[in-house]
Amino acid sequence: MLNKLFLKSSLSLSVALMTIGANFIPTVRPAFGAERINISYGIFQRSIPIKSLELFARTGEIDEDFSAYARYVDKKELAQLRRLLLTPIPLGAVEVSQFLYTAIGQTLLERLGDVIQLESGLNGFYAIRSALIVSAAQKQGFTLLDVFRNYSSNAISINLSRTQEIAQSVQILINQTKNAIALINQESREEMGSTEVLTTGVTTRRFQVQKAIFNFNDVSRNRVINTDVYVPVASGRRPIVVISHGLGSDRTSFAYLAQYLARSGFVVVVPEHPGSNAAQLQALLSGRADTVTDPREFVDRPLDIKFVLDELTQLQDSNATLRGRLNLQQVGVVGQSFGGYTALALAGAKINFEQLNKDCPPLRSSLNVSQLLQCLAVRLPRTEYNLSDSRVKAVIAINPVGSSILGQTGLSQINIPVMIVAGSADTVTPALPEQIQPFTWLTTPNKYLALINGGTHFSTIAESPNNALPIPQEAVGASPEVSRSYIESLSFPFFQTYVAQQPSYINYLNAGYAKVISQAQLPLSLVRNITPNELQQALNGSPLSSNQ
Repeated sequence: MLNKLFLKSSLSLSVALMTIGANFIPTVRPAFGAERINISYGIFQRSIPIKSLELFARTGEIDEDFSAYARYVDKKELAQLRRLLLTPIPLGAVEVSQFLYTAIGQTLLERLGDVIQLESGLNGFYAIRSALIVSAAQKQGFTLLDVFRNYSSNAISINLSRTQEIAQSVQILINQTKNAIALINQESREEMGSTEVLTTGVTTRRFQVQKAIFNFNDVSRNRVINTDVYVPVASGRRPIVVISHGLGSDRTSFAYLAQYLARSGFVVVVPEHPGSNAAQLQALLSGRADTVTDPREFVDRPLDIKFVLDELTQLQDSNATLRGRLNLQQVGVVGQSFGGYTALALAGAKINFEQLNKDCPPLRSSLNVSQLLQCLAVRLPRTEYNLSDSRVKAVIAINPVGSSILGQTGLSQINIPVMIVAGSADTVTPALPEQIQPFTWLTTPNKYLALINGGTHFSTIAESPNNALPIPQEAVGASPEVSRSYIESLSFPFFQTYVAQQPSYINYLNAGYAKVISQAQLPLSLVRNITPNELQQALNGSPLSSNQ
């Protein structure tokens, strides 16, 4: 039993944790590398030679030393371990070191060092960082085995007690998320029975589209906001949708949505946030910047959009492309991840410093990676930030961050229509703490929660030519084209209803419509209301009704 615990709960998890840490990054060579992995649990200790793992990784052969552990793991898990050991990490030494010396990188290392320790039992923070940097300096596409070889201790000690704490946190989050997702899917089925039966998806008119590019210079904040504006060739002033990209992305990542909505009759405005875009990540990885993003971005991003709307107001009568085309009093915003936060802030949610003080620094066992970003905001000056905009009439937040930076107090101040889109397989902004629970905190009467079953954090993002790092297919997940089609099919009737003020389109904002457009690869559910009490009962494991 102890051997099984060692291998399944310690080796597999600790290797996965180290791999996760390395993948988030998105010199002096040590005198020696690790020769073995020591696994300790109280007074018990066992050891696996690194050479046994190397043999297994290269050939699939399980020698006598490794067989004592491998026999307790099924073939699928062993194959996964082998892939983890050999998967190349496509980063150089500068890229790795730049990230690992940021606040977010150091926090990740401290968490890993709790589990992956020196032989003496001390936190492995410095040894992990050194091993990663040296491995990246030796070759592009280093592997986890390279990191083992460069670990500056004779042995890598795995603290099984600490690993078990993390494993328990993992299991609790998994179980609670499953219960919450089951609740949403059941509620969607129940709501479907009380809505008009639809047989087809929404149809849209198709306009020709003109695209204009502007470089708006906000001198007061020293920010140049490059902005694409997609204008349908149509008579009269058209309602506007603004798209806000996520951290490390750019304005091309949702160009597909911009084109779709513009062809459907909206003017679509896509600004690029200069302090949290792909260029910022490139600057970090190349050594030209020392942070993933500045805490000020939590303020500057909503201000970027307010400034762009102000600039368009000034230009709308003088620019030939814009003249007579913009209705700047009917604005919707859609944002993903950090852009989802941006949309919610513009809708009226306020930065919640009290919640930040409670949640930051993140708990050692927390698996909510997005809190590493949110907790940067504790460095902001404590003041009342005016980030909302009365021109914004409705927002869609896709995979938003907000549990700590906004919290219940901040989100409850929104009084305009909101749609939150969650992916059940999102490991960056986990669905339960970042979308499902925050949805229950909303008090606005017109709120919607769309759940993409199997969707990841990157399912709705189109690949950008400016990506600082390629997103692995495993992170994107299956059938991203399906997820993108959902965003198109949901955003049009939502903005038609609440921004263009065409109330007949509300017939498409229900569970029945979600069923019509849902595809088997990634089933879609849509609910209008889940109370905090219903969610809490589900999280506590209360049985759902028989039609689950």
